Amino acid sequence: MRRALELAGKAVGRTSPNPMVGAVIVKNGRVIAEGYHKKAGRPHGEIEALRKAGKRSKGAQLFVNLEPCCHHGRTPPCTDAIIESGLREVYIGMRDPNPQVAGKGIRQLKRAGIAVHTGILKQECQRLNEVFVKYIQTGMPFVTLKSALSLDGKIATSTGESQWITGPEAREQVHRMRDRVDAVLVGAGTVLKDNPRLTTRLKKGTGCNPARVILDAKAEIPLKARVFHHAKRDRVIYITTNKAPYTRVRKLVKRGIEVHGFYANSNHIPLIKLNKILGEEGITSVLLEGGSGVNASALKDGIVDKAVLFLAPLIIGGDSAPGVVGGPGIKSLKRALNIKNLTVTPVGADWMVEGYL
Repeated sequence: MRRALELAGKAVGRTSPNPMVGAVIVKNGRVIAEGYHKKAGRPHGEIEALRKAGKRSKGAQLFVNLEPCCHHGRTPPCTDAIIESGLREVYIGMRDPNPQVAGKGIRQLKRAGIAVHTGILKQECQRLNEVFVKYIQTGMPFVTLKSALSLDGKIATSTGESQWITGPEAREQVHRMRDRVDAVLVGAGTVLKDNPRLTTRLKKGTGCNPARVILDAKAEIPLKARVFHHAKRDRVIYITTNKAPYTRVRKLVKRGIEVHGFYANSNHIPLIKLNKILGEEGITSVLLEGGSGVNASALKDGIVDKAVLFLAPLIIGGDSAPGVVGGPGIKSLKRALNIKNLTVTPVGADWMVEGYL
């Protein structure tokens, strides 16, 4: 099962909106074939492995991290192929939370006389496909809040300087994170201050650019900003309010930018509604790279699933230097957000702190 998870992980960031699935076929104690789902629309991991094994599959065992599908989608049901192959046993990491499957695949295999074992490395399997699990159950994307900060919790100096708090290794890790998500989300403040591209820049030009989701309630970002570049090649979703002039919206649309407008009496864009829209647009995962204001709104609206903070060995200080989360904050420690399943990993001279909300 660990090998199946390793295979599945090779396609991280490439299978959306599908899950990552790896499969290993074993016969007489030896691995005879392996496969994994490489991209949505391509054969599933079980099918890849079965094709490689051929007639040797008869009487063998299959290890797969997710329950095989039993419905027709862009590809035929995997359960049919498993039954036809003559496999003797199937070991499954976790049940598929997709309502179209949800145990039906397991029952179908059992009815065909195949011995089925479930729950093998269940937690590891759930963690690998946490994005898929959230999206298929709620229709909304899995949101990761990312920030770089000093030891005293500052994301910039009192003058707004923030490049670079962390070292090159941490910044490369952020580009790997961008490569694995469907979209990156920032607010107008970040764009106005840093004029970022929000692209994936890995060594040797590898990696995919996520969609760029831009929050601009007051329609103040210059049209020449770099986040709007190459919109016809790399998806850009512009979120604004009724305050945006029609001429501005028309220019953005003409450049291939998708525009969504909310009616708002204030400058607050409702992030829960936005999250639902992104899910309807087929976006399953979002990396939130906003400033303290957007971070505060995202946490207040409860859309954040995971936090990844890069902690640099610096002390910045200053009452006016911004922290990770802005706004009024909480008044009582009882209302503080608890981060669960915390892990700390060294990344160059910095530390990557990950946890779930």
